[in-house]
Amino acid sequence: MTSITDAVVPYFSPEKTSLSLSYSAESGSRPVDAVIFAGVSLVLGTACRQLFNGTRVPYTVVLLVIGIVLGSLEYGTNHSLGKMGHGIRIWNDINPDLLLAVFLPPLLFESSFSMDVHQIKRCLGQMVLLAGPGVLISTFWIGSLLKLTFPYNWDWKTSLLLGALLGATDPVAVVALLKELGASKKMTTIIDGESLMNDGVSVVVFQLFLKMVMGSTSDWSFIIKFLTQNSFGAVGIGVALGIASVFWLRFVFNDIVVQITVTLSVSYFAYYTAQEWAGVSGILTVMTLGMFFAAFARTAFKGENHQSLHHFWEMVAYIANTLVFILSGVIIAVGDFSSRKISYEGASWGFLFLLYLYVQLSRCVMVGVLYPLLRRFGYGLDWKESIILTWSGLRGAVSLSLALSVKQSSGNSYISSETGTRFLFFTGGIVFLTLVVNGSTTQFLLHLLRMDTLTGTKKRILEYTKFQMMNTAFKAFENLGDDEELGSADWHTVIGHIPSLKNLQGEQVDPHDGCEAGNVDPTNIMDIRIRFLNGVQAAYWEMLDDGRITQGTANVLMQSVDEALDLVSTESLCDWRGLKPCVHFPKYYKFLQSRIIPRKFVSYLIVERLESACYISSAFLRAHRIARQQLHGFLGDSDIASVVINESEVEGEEAKQFLEDVRDSFPQVLSVLKTRQVTHYVLNHLNGYIKNLEKVGLLEGKEVSHLHDAVQSDLKKLLRNPPSLKLPNAHDLITTNPLLRPL
Repeated sequence: MTSITDAVVPYFSPEKTSLSLSYSAESGSRPVDAVIFAGVSLVLGTACRQLFNGTRVPYTVVLLVIGIVLGSLEYGTNHSLGKMGHGIRIWNDINPDLLLAVFLPPLLFESSFSMDVHQIKRCLGQMVLLAGPGVLISTFWIGSLLKLTFPYNWDWKTSLLLGALLGATDPVAVVALLKELGASKKMTTIIDGESLMNDGVSVVVFQLFLKMVMGSTSDWSFIIKFLTQNSFGAVGIGVALGIASVFWLRFVFNDIVVQITVTLSVSYFAYYTAQEWAGVSGILTVMTLGMFFAAFARTAFKGENHQSLHHFWEMVAYIANTLVFILSGVIIAVGDFSSRKISYEGASWGFLFLLYLYVQLSRCVMVGVLYPLLRRFGYGLDWKESIILTWSGLRGAVSLSLALSVKQSSGNSYISSETGTRFLFFTGGIVFLTLVVNGSTTQFLLHLLRMDTLTGTKKRILEYTKFQMMNTAFKAFENLGDDEELGSADWHTVIGHIPSLKNLQGEQVDPHDGCEAGNVDPTNIMDIRIRFLNGVQAAYWEMLDDGRITQGTANVLMQSVDEALDLVSTESLCDWRGLKPCVHFPKYYKFLQSRIIPRKFVSYLIVERLESACYISSAFLRAHRIARQQLHGFLGDSDIASVVINESEVEGEEAKQFLEDVRDSFPQVLSVLKTRQVTHYVLNHLNGYIKNLEKVGLLEGKEVSHLHDAVQSDLKKLLRNPPSLKLPNAHDLITTNPLLRPL
C-alpha cells in the first residue's frame, strides 16, 4: 500500500488533462504562483484571528468560509483573481496523498505530543472503544442508511465506503476547536485522543472497502489480516522510531535547533515509512510516535529549550491549520462547481441535509451503545460530557482528501464518474455543515450545559486573586512611582489608565470565608490540594532546569503527582505513596548478594539505586517546602491552607527519616550528590552571568561565544562523567540502613 488508493489505478480523463494543459498555457500560470495563495491565506488567517479574537466565532469556521469564498470567486467568475487564482488552482489540483503527507504529520505529532501522558493512560480504554468499535458502528450505521434510503442504486460495498469516509472525525478540526474553546482537560484528552485514533482506524477501514469496491477479495481472513497489519504494524513502527529518536536526543546537549529538527523530521519520516514503505496506517504511526515522545522525551527539553520547542510546534500547527482549512473551503467550493448538474438538483441538497442528520444520528448511536462501558473506564463519563462528545464529531481535511481520492479513482467499471462526483459533493457538504453548525454552536452547548461556569471555590479564589493584584500593582507603583529624573506620579491617575484594575478596589475577600477548623468543605480542600500539587510539579520542573534532578528522576516524581491528583477528592495528599517503591529496595536484591554475581557489579547497582532514592527524597522534600511557602504566602493562615500544609508535612516524614538514615550510615553518598548539584548550579549561574554581560553590552559576540562554549563543555562533562562515589560493600549498604532492606 503505497498510497491511500493502493492497488487502485487512478483514472485521469484525457479531456481533463488537455484542458489543464491549455489552461496553463493560455493563462500564463506558473508553479511559483502557489506561493501567492499560501502567503495570502496566512495574511487573511492572521487578520481573522486578530479580528475574531475574544468572540464566540471559532477561528476554524472563519477560515473555511474564506476558502469557500476564494474558491467561488475563482471558479464561479471564470478566473478573475489573476495570479491568486492561478495559485488557487494549483493548490486545488494537489494530489490527495500529497495533501495528507504534507499537512498531517506535523499536525498529528503536535497534537499527540502535547497530550498529558497520565491522562492518556487513564482515558486509553475510552479512546480505544470510541476509535475501534465506535468507528465500525458509525460506518455500518451510515452505510446501511445510505443503502436503504438513497436512490443511487449503490451496492453495499459502495455505501459502506462512503460510511467509512464520513466516519472519520478529523483531529485537525477537533483539536483546533477544543483548544479555542478551552474545554476541560479530561474532555480534551478523550475527544482529542479519540479523534486521532478514530482518524487512523477510519482511514484503514476506508482503504479496506475501497479495495473491495475495486474488485479485491473480501473474505474474512483477508479483512482480519488487513486490519491487524495496519493497526499493530503502525503502532510497532511508531514505537520503534520513538525509541530511536529518544536515544538520539540523549546525545544532543543544549542544541535546540537539532532537537526541534529531530522532532519535525521524524514525524515526516514516520508517516512516509508507514504509509509508503510498510503499507500500514501513517496516521496511527505518527500518533503513536507523538505519544511516545510525550511519555519519554518531554523532560529532555529543559528551560528555554522547552519553551522554544513549544512555540515552534504551536507556530507549525497554526500555519498548517490555516492552510488546511482555507484549502478545505476551496475544495468544497470547487466540488460544488464541478458537480453543477448534481448541485442544481434540489433533491441532491435535500439528500445532503438528510445525510447530515444520518451522521449526527450515527454519532448518537455510537456514544449511546458504548456509554455503559465509557462510564466505567478511565475517569468515567457523565451525560453532559456524552452530549459534548456526540456533538464534537467534526469532519475536515482528511475526509475531503479521501473523497478526492475516490473521485480520482472513478470513471471506470468499478466506480462511475457520477458516483465519484457525488462522493465529493456529499463529503464537502458534510465537512461544511459539521464545522459551521457543530463547530460554531459547541461553545453555546457548553454554556447551556453549564460546563463552562466556574465553581464557587474557583470564584472565591478569583476574587481573592483580584484583591492581591491590586496590592501587587500598588507595590510596583511604589518601586517606580518616584525617581530623580522624572519626578513622581499620581496613583489614582495611574489606576485610571488601567481599566482592568478599576473594579478591583475594595475589601479583601477570603476565598474560604466561613470555613471553620475541623469543618472544611470537601470541595474547597480538594481544590487547594490540586493547586498545591500543581505547585509541587512546577517545582520539579524548576529543579530539572537547575540540574538538581535527572530526567529519569523527574519522570518518576511527576508521575507520582499525577497519580495523587486523581485521588484528591477521596484522600489526603498521597504523592509519596508512588515514590516508596523507588526508595525501598525490591526483594530480588537478596539474590544479588549471592556469590554467583560479582560483588563490584552488585555494589554498582545498589549505589545507583541509593543515589536515585536520595535524589527522589530530597527533591520531594524541597518541592513540598516550596509549595507550602507559596500556599501560605497566597492564603495566609486560613484553616484550609493549614489543613493542606499539615498533610504535606506528614507526607514528608518518611522521606526525612530516609535521608537521616543515609546521612548516618553513608554520608559520602549525600556529599557526592550535593557536589553534583552545586557544580551544576554554579555552571548554570555562570551561563546566566555571561548572558547578562552580553545584554548590558560589556561583552561582544566572539567573546561571549568563547566563554559560553567553555562553560557548555564543562556542563557536558559533568552530565556524562559526574563525580563518582567509592563503592562500599553491597551487604553493608543493604543491612546497615533499615529503609534499604528489601520489602
